[in-house]
Amino acid sequence: MNSFDAFDGTRIAYQEWEPETSREPAAPPVVLHHGFIANANLNWVRPGVVDALIRAGRRVVAIDARGHGASGKPHNSSFYGEDKMVRDVRQLFDLIGAERVDLAGYSMGAVVSLLTASEDARVRRLVVGGIGASVIAPGGIARGGVGREAIAAALEASDPATISGPIAGRFRALADLVGGDLVALAAHARAASMSAQPITFSRISAPTLVIVGREDPIATHPEVLAEAIPHAELRLIPGDHLLAVSNPEFAPAIVDFLGRDL
Repeated sequence: MNSFDAFDGTRIAYQEWEPETSREPAAPPVVLHHGFIANANLNWVRPGVVDALIRAGRRVVAIDARGHGASGKPHNSSFYGEDKMVRDVRQLFDLIGAERVDLAGYSMGAVVSLLTASEDARVRRLVVGGIGASVIAPGGIARGGVGREAIAAALEASDPATISGPIAGRFRALADLVGGDLVALAAHARAASMSAQPITFSRISAPTLVIVGREDPIATHPEVLAEAIPHAELRLIPGDHLLAVSNPEFAPAIVDFLGRDL
């Protein structure tokens, strides 16, 4: 596990994998950003996305967002927000020495990836999964209609049985499953979208794949999002918000899309 110190001193962990076969000329690295509460292993390694990419000859770099996985976990909301995660991703680009990158994000990571691609011309191709039309509206990262405070309260509940609302309950169940730092994640939830600038979709020059599970209650109306992004295409696959990443169609769709024009 590698790491670097972010602009505010938070330790950011990341993993790297070299390709099984070399390409001539070398393809740009693929940077992966996971969703809220998850981590690089849960979103990208276990579902086979990393293996599929390295078999296709790609160098892969997967970040653990602040508050998640092996990264630092401050308990103060001032350390969180999409703007800070974008800065972490761009610092990672600098660290790996990439003049061009392919970027893929899921759920929270997809919002961060959209913001990054709108600001950083190094993004050659972009994949965003697990999000829909809600990211276009003010506030950006609605999680199935559940507000920041409801999610934070679910994460802080001393007894999960007292949590009302199935979606907030699923966020808590996932946090318990992965052994997440509940205080850090609650601080993260309270900061979500509070500091992010609206996504300027017109500034995204990278061809983009929007990939969403058909039964995803969070990523509603993904066709609206795809229409808002220049040069975007939509791919629907079986699965809900948590299970879509494990669907057999998920990894091949990403590999195929990111392999174009190489």
